[in-house]
Amino acid sequence: MQPLSPESDLPALAPAEQAHCERVAAEIRRRIEAAGGAIDFSAFMDAALYTPGLGYYASDGATFGEAGDFVTAPELGPVFARCLARQCKELFEQTGVQEILEAGAGSGALAAELLAEFEHLGAPHVRYRILELSGALRARQQKTLAARVPHLAAHVEWLDRWPGSIRGVVIANELLDALPVERFRVTGSSILQLQVGIGSDFGDGNDASAAGRRPPGMAAGRTKQDQPSGRPGRGFAWRERPADAIVSERVTPLGLPEGYISELGLQAEAWVGSLGARLEHGVALFIDYGFPRAEFYHPQRATGTLMCHFRHRAHTDPLIRVGLQDITAHVDFSAIGDASRAAGLHVLGYTSQAMFLLGCGLDEIVAASDASDAATHLRLTNEVNRLTSPAEMGELFKVLAVGRGVDGPLRGFSLNDRRSRL
Repeated sequence: MQPLSPESDLPALAPAEQAHCERVAAEIRRRIEAAGGAIDFSAFMDAALYTPGLGYYASDGATFGEAGDFVTAPELGPVFARCLARQCKELFEQTGVQEILEAGAGSGALAAELLAEFEHLGAPHVRYRILELSGALRARQQKTLAARVPHLAAHVEWLDRWPGSIRGVVIANELLDALPVERFRVTGSSILQLQVGIGSDFGDGNDASAAGRRPPGMAAGRTKQDQPSGRPGRGFAWRERPADAIVSERVTPLGLPEGYISELGLQAEAWVGSLGARLEHGVALFIDYGFPRAEFYHPQRATGTLMCHFRHRAHTDPLIRVGLQDITAHVDFSAIGDASRAAGLHVLGYTSQAMFLLGCGLDEIVAASDASDAATHLRLTNEVNRLTSPAEMGELFKVLAVGRGVDGPLRGFSLNDRRSRL
């Protein structure tokens, strides 16, 4: 991922992309008008990412890998999945259940690599289910599996809703960060909840709040370069309102300074609650970028963690290129731990991705890899570096394990367990 890019540095849009962007924007404008002039940011994020046939994840917009908008760990190569497979196999032995439920499987790369590694480890008959709401992503996953593991693809079943009960291992790799969040701003006397309204032509953002200005640190909104060629249109602008009771109750005890802007992942917490209501016996592994609460709401992180990704460029303006860019927020792992406990689950481990992979046998996997030629050795070295380096994914990405009916230690947390920091 390249450093943060100002909007002027983002690649130009092709005519088809501009047209798609305007279709998504029109749908969001319709929702804003139906709501009386503004919608909460969580509703805007949901529309931009998940509107059927239009949203980033619900159309052909999301592209993974080096040629896409961002790279996830499974796209780097097989090492991540090989490590994860060893943790899963240990859990198969502890629970007596050889079942995987992967929630939000992206391109299907992780499923393909895990199935191949399970076969290598002597567990070729793992039942593998994918919970995927996007028809576009489901088709992409099916294509990936057919190409990489055609003899194992029949083991995979797709679900478009929660099953009645869940046993075995649940994997959520970079799922929670993509769930819509509430944004808030702290003022001297109250907590304000950020909304999105319709701005003036080309969205200069100057009307972002009732006071006629956008909140400090907020991006300006949609600009002329994001309009379809020859068709000026209205952009989006920030609005504010007094926060809902739940937002105020959660934010006020944090004691954040004046002007502080950040997020609450209420939908991620609700998702974990839904999982907890269905997990009968097994473990869920959440792998994502984020922090415990004390670091998430650090005084120096005063503009929040919201980030947008477009063709490997990161920036902080979610109001532009709607439907064409990813919108994410870091995960508050303390909140996810709290939501898990509230759902009757036990927190079984929490550590960095680097320490988790090392605990799962990364060194042994690398030593056993066939990297006799220079090119293969270089690819392997680069993959391991990106997965484990503190400057890459190694420290920013965390792994949280929660479960029910599992008491044994988990190898992924054997070298380092940070549960006390949650």
